[in-house]
Amino acid sequence: MRNKSGAIATAAGSRTMTAVVQERYGADPEAVLRTAQLPRPGIGPDEVLVRVRASSVDRGTWHLMAGLPYAVRPVSGLRRPKLPNPGRNIAGVVEAVGPEVTGFAPGDEVYGTAAAAFADHAAARPDRIAPKPAGLTFEEAATVPVSALTALQAVRDKAKVQAGQQVLITGAAGGVGTFAVQLAHALGARVTAVASTPKLDAVRALGADHVIDYTREDVLAGPRRYDAIIDIAGNRGLRDLRRALTPRGRLVITGGETNGAWLGGTDRQLRAQMLSPFTSRHLGTFICCEHADGLRDLTALIDGGALSPVVHRVYPLTETATAVRHLLDGRVTGKVALSLAAE
Repeated sequence: MRNKSGAIATAAGSRTMTAVVQERYGADPEAVLRTAQLPRPGIGPDEVLVRVRASSVDRGTWHLMAGLPYAVRPVSGLRRPKLPNPGRNIAGVVEAVGPEVTGFAPGDEVYGTAAAAFADHAAARPDRIAPKPAGLTFEEAATVPVSALTALQAVRDKAKVQAGQQVLITGAAGGVGTFAVQLAHALGARVTAVASTPKLDAVRALGADHVIDYTREDVLAGPRRYDAIIDIAGNRGLRDLRRALTPRGRLVITGGETNGAWLGGTDRQLRAQMLSPFTSRHLGTFICCEHADGLRDLTALIDGGALSPVVHRVYPLTETATAVRHLLDGRVTGKVALSLAAE
């Protein structure tokens, strides 16, 4: 049986769930995020219903919550959010599958991405979930998808990091950065990681060969040149970044924000793309592609011991606003997870 939207009505779809609710945009998580009881989602013939056991927050959570920069609103909703909450990451157990779904069955432990993930049930596309790494808890697994996929695509696919290369990673202690350091190290690169004083030991433990405290040292002032720069949180000018590259080096900008409401730092990424054809160095950016193939690659790295999530703290779903606030405060090393085990 299908409901009015065309989704398949399941037994789960007629019941309620605990979920985070966001009815308007706002930069203050405590002002716009709350928990409530909502109907569980139905699923389409090509979807999977996941009983979510854990989720996580990242900078993208805040952007969807705040509707900033305004450039995100054609996707997230022009005047108010299209989705009930800004969650994206999930780890949980398959509860039901649509009749066109193959490869998943009720009871399977999975992880990946889904819309409105801050809830104890989420409808997911099969091409955006994969079997959960067996050695990870649900909370650990939930911190992987968006951040680790971004790091994988930045380091392996865009920067094309190879063994023996010199690689600089800014924002190395953040959610994407902690994965990027490990991935570059696993590929055999010589990694220079940039972080603040309290986080230097943590990034060194992830495999960084050299660490720079950006509060005490100009990251780009020295004579060292890099084959690849993964700029996650630098906000440095393109001229400075270009000078720090080897003649054929590659710059991949994955972050770096300003207070600009319209572009929020993405102007630097756009300028890098436009400048790249006119220089011997490759300058660019990308939008993370959420797909199961990448998740399976990450699972192989995790199972092989080359990659491990760094979980700074776990909050219950009812404290999602507090978790986002903790992330915004800038003291987090790695990731902040949300647990739904008791929901």
